Amino acid sequence: MVPDLRPDGFPLVHIFGLVVLFFTLRDRPESKQATKVFFVPSDRANRDPVLSPDKTGIIVEFRSTMVEAVVLWNEPNNLSHWNFHLDPGWERFSDMARLASKAIRNVNPELTIVLGGVSACDNDFLRLMANRGVIDCVDAVGVHGFPLDWNHWRIEEWPDRINEAAEVTGKPVWVLEVGASSFGAEEVQAFGLERTVELLSGKTDRIHWYSLFDLPAAWPAETRHKEAEGSSYYRHYYLGLIRDDGKLKLAARHFPRDGSLGFCQWFHFEDHRLDAAVRRMKEFGVRYVRTGLSWADSFRPNAVAWFDRMMAALEPFDVSLTLCFTPAHLGIEPHHTSPPKANREFADFAEWAISRYAPRAMAAVATEFTQERAI
Repeated sequence: MVPDLRPDGFPLVHIFGLVVLFFTLRDRPESKQATKVFFVPSDRANRDPVLSPDKTGIIVEFRSTMVEAVVLWNEPNNLSHWNFHLDPGWERFSDMARLASKAIRNVNPELTIVLGGVSACDNDFLRLMANRGVIDCVDAVGVHGFPLDWNHWRIEEWPDRINEAAEVTGKPVWVLEVGASSFGAEEVQAFGLERTVELLSGKTDRIHWYSLFDLPAAWPAETRHKEAEGSSYYRHYYLGLIRDDGKLKLAARHFPRDGSLGFCQWFHFEDHRLDAAVRRMKEFGVRYVRTGLSWADSFRPNAVAWFDRMMAALEPFDVSLTLCFTPAHLGIEPHHTSPPKANREFADFAEWAISRYAPRAMAAVATEFTQERAI
């Protein structure tokens, strides 16, 4: 079970001590990256072996500012990621997203919340989300598009679809996944990357190319029907700019090195490619990255240690952190695409994840403490 690390019931004297500690360490050269803090009362220490109490009896761990946004789910309009047969009209999903948004705001009201990337930039789905009150609970909407591989629209339609999404929602539109496979020819992927950059530059604040690495041949792609989907399934294995053997593809030459384009790169549990991915993304000049924390993986042994390692490795980048995938034992059916039986469970996971990896800056805590003392 995900440990309950919320700082409820935290004594004011401990808050004061942490504020003093923060401002003392902030000006030390070796503490340059100590811009955020995660803490829990010491009586909860045994719930998390990664942390250890300091002399004040409080568990303190400094973290860099790196999570720029949290993304609620991934492709909720795609049966491979959300079983809408179990949730007609997406009523359960809408309620879950609203609850998660509220839980995240309670932890860090300044953090940007993005509606999980909508498959095929489906603006009718965004209209439904607006009618369900979900759009009111987020700061931006995420869209995906793969017109050269799967979507039933042409690549030249990208600007119109972005404009429509903005009009429908009244929110900034982030492209959380866009890509082209080299399934047929590497030249097709190179064209797709160049044309995508031409069409989307200046239309959105975030463009995440999917992806850095090809999917290893021994791993299953995240789809509902696997090989029965024919060539549509196998295209998943050719979306990276780097082949499984580590060699760069033709499209890699055309990736802009000015930081204007980011990557969406998913990491499997204890993924051996993590360190190589960080090194490669630095070589590409990337400054922002989208990845995910799997709610289902949070119940694995050593889950917190793996999450910590992944997030620490990604510290050089601005991260859009996606929260998704239902633990089998918590779903209406035992599958990671199932709606959870209790939506509050996902909200609790979101609250834990943001408390740990994107808490409010200590400056905000200091301000609140000063205001309370003044009263």
